[in-house]
Amino acid sequence: MTITQRMIAGLSAGLFATFVLAAPGAHGPNGEHLDGQSTASAGGLARLPDGSVNVPKLAQRRMGVRTLMVKEGEYARTVQLNGRAGIDPNAGGRVQAPFAGQIAPGPNGLPVAGQRVVKGQMLARLQPVGGAIERGNQAAQLAALRANRALLEKRVERLTSLEGVVPAREIEAARAELAATVGQERAVARSIGGAEAIVAPAGGVIASAAVLNGQIVESRDVLFEIVDPQRMVIEAMSPDVAIARKIRAATLAGMPDVELTLLGGARALRAGAVPINFRARGTALDLAVGQPVTVLARLDTTVKGIALPAAALARNPANETVVWIKSGAQRFIALPVEATALDARTVVVTKGLSPDNRVVVTGTSLINQIR
Repeated sequence: MTITQRMIAGLSAGLFATFVLAAPGAHGPNGEHLDGQSTASAGGLARLPDGSVNVPKLAQRRMGVRTLMVKEGEYARTVQLNGRAGIDPNAGGRVQAPFAGQIAPGPNGLPVAGQRVVKGQMLARLQPVGGAIERGNQAAQLAALRANRALLEKRVERLTSLEGVVPAREIEAARAELAATVGQERAVARSIGGAEAIVAPAGGVIASAAVLNGQIVESRDVLFEIVDPQRMVIEAMSPDVAIARKIRAATLAGMPDVELTLLGGARALRAGAVPINFRARGTALDLAVGQPVTVLARLDTTVKGIALPAAALARNPANETVVWIKSGAQRFIALPVEATALDARTVVVTKGLSPDNRVVVTGTSLINQIR
């Protein structure tokens, strides 16, 4: 090969490498071309001096890199609300002690957190307790009632044997007095040595259990909390008192399978914010009572931007939100952007990205780690 032929071959190879690295259409948010910023090429995975990344085709296939040509559009404006999961009052319940007493197990023992129960199931027995003086007074009252009952039984028996001689109303009065005394005796006896059955007010799963065998509880102490795992309530907080009437739909961040239904917003502020309630439904709600969640509320207003999968976003070393665009067969460039969540899976880029760019939507985190 002559010197001239070698020069022509080298020039052709250089032009081919430039064409591979710089594909037309890669441009910044202001229309500037980004292709000319590449100052070097690498044969393997490498971070180039200008901050872009070189990823060979074989490595792209191994990393599962996928790109998408983006378009601009108008989407519903979305706001993020901090919320907390709670018990649906129509599907769960809270069991409290009706009086001070001692816990005793039911026929199936004491239930524990996570155990499923049905409505009306006996959860525990509560034996009333009291002070020594109070119990002594009740015992004395019970003894007096028993003695009085014995006397009344003999009186009724005697009057009954004299039926026809004694007026009927006197016999009826004696029987009524005996029935009242028997009822008082039973009530006092039950308060001393009886037990009250504690039953489940609704069916579901025991969310929390705060009882042990022999434990002494006070009146109104919370013994059990029952929750329906497929129906819960999400209470979100917002400083905007009028936001409830602007909400058209809502989802939970990171939980796309959970269906939220707006119940309404309160008319009283709590800690400077208004509570907004949603009903959460799903076949498998992985929520616990009191768990903090993020509600993505879609409003009736729109915003102009570019919709992307949430996985397309990454963070650069300066902790800025970036997307990676493809500017050539092997070259990828990071663009700082501003984005807001659209739903649990999608975000809307409002600044920093222009249409007709090919954006990496799968494999973003792997490209972002290349150094």
